[in-house]
Amino acid sequence: MKLDELIEYLDYKDLINFKDVDITGLSYNSNTTKKGDIFICLVGEHTDGHEYAQQAVEAGAVALLVEHELPIKVPQVVVSSTRHRIADIADRFYSSPSRSLNLIGITGTNGKTTVTHLIQKILEENGQKCALIGTLGYKLSSTGEYRDAKHTTPQAPELQATLRMIKDVEKIDNVVMEVSSHALEQNRVGGCRFKGAVLTNLTQDHLDYHITMDNYFAAKAMLFQSLEKSIYPNVDSIDELEPLEIPFAVINADDEYATRFLNATSNFVRKYTYGVKNKADFMAKDIKFSLNGAEFTLTANDKEYKVSLNLNGMFSVYNVLASIAATSAMGISIETAIKALEGVHGVAGRFEVVVKKPLVIVDYAHTPDGLENVLKSAREITPEGAKLICLFGCGGDRDATKRPKMGAIAQALADKIVITSDNPRSEDPHQIITDIIAGLKSVNTENVIVEQDRGAAIALLKTIAQSNDVVVIAGKGHEDYQILKDKTIHFDDREEARKVFATSVIGG
Repeated sequence: MKLDELIEYLDYKDLINFKDVDITGLSYNSNTTKKGDIFICLVGEHTDGHEYAQQAVEAGAVALLVEHELPIKVPQVVVSSTRHRIADIADRFYSSPSRSLNLIGITGTNGKTTVTHLIQKILEENGQKCALIGTLGYKLSSTGEYRDAKHTTPQAPELQATLRMIKDVEKIDNVVMEVSSHALEQNRVGGCRFKGAVLTNLTQDHLDYHITMDNYFAAKAMLFQSLEKSIYPNVDSIDELEPLEIPFAVINADDEYATRFLNATSNFVRKYTYGVKNKADFMAKDIKFSLNGAEFTLTANDKEYKVSLNLNGMFSVYNVLASIAATSAMGISIETAIKALEGVHGVAGRFEVVVKKPLVIVDYAHTPDGLENVLKSAREITPEGAKLICLFGCGGDRDATKRPKMGAIAQALADKIVITSDNPRSEDPHQIITDIIAGLKSVNTENVIVEQDRGAAIALLKTIAQSNDVVVIAGKGHEDYQILKDKTIHFDDREEARKVFATSVIGG
């Protein structure tokens, strides 16, 4: 693609040394820049891509996207923010793949990964191919292998390249994608035309980045505000569209921010709600939990449907309601959705049972709300007279205000707690644990155990838990690594638990 064509619709401030060179790729890392690339000088919290522009040119970059002129004799396109324009460049370079895809975005503090997987399963039950992009990577079918992704939502060039590959190479028309608040704030999904958006919930997380809940809400709301853009690329009026062609929004009616999300969504967008407590378009009632899963009655479209799941916990009920509402908005029957969901046995690291006696559950819960939901769900299946034990920690270099809150929640809901390290990153693990302990009402050594080493903490469970107890290991879920100050090591909660309780593992 010629440089002039690439920037045709770009909001740029100036052109320096302009020459209509051939652009054969996009790069924002000088170490991976190739001949023919345009190098995008991203400005981040810790690095400034302008400092690596010369290195990128020496590696073969033929043009630069910059925020100010550099003393380098190659074409330079000057923009106000490279971080926000990289998405426009990527969308243009890959010929706007999302416009020809049924792209559904899932956002929220908790539940995004599960909801994407459930929607994928329902679409496949309906005979449609569906790709998934999210925390665990991306995969082209529910039975396929995950391919690595560095972020919940990839950076714009990788995202647009992946969408183009899904459409042209794999011939898949449906994509369901987790959309993080960081991706929205940093415009990593800029250029994407979403046909639908789903809100799982909004509770405290990432305040180290967003600072306030209002800012966090504003970032998430961008996804719903963007839906109107999907209406107009090829039509002059919404009246030209069939009902199912109009973008849709699915909102959790029980969430504190539900009304604000509904108000942030254009009236030209179809809006649906789901919930358990408040009146909604898709509601669950008569909910029952057992060791085998959850059962409830779904009310929707003035009809009732019986639902029997292998999934457990109230959060699973919400995730199922969200996925049914979303696929119903796509024109898929509720009966088809229920059939697909009743065959689902869970998502890696999400309320995943890895040991039978005691019942050991590994979950990704790393927020106050997430931990509360998991422990309440675990309590539902804890036998009378048995103990609920919770092992958890908090990540370093992240919102520190949630640490004492998580400590208080764990102490209030579990009979015994084991406080340990998570991904400390550059922080002192002892200080993180101290922050957690600050939220405890008392530090009774019989019911509160502190073991900084996570592996040793999990090993302690062998001496703490009886065969009929329920143990929740929270915080890391599917992750198979631990990020320390000076290195990243292999560490998987599921593997550690299976080693400790070798005689009673699932499938053992």
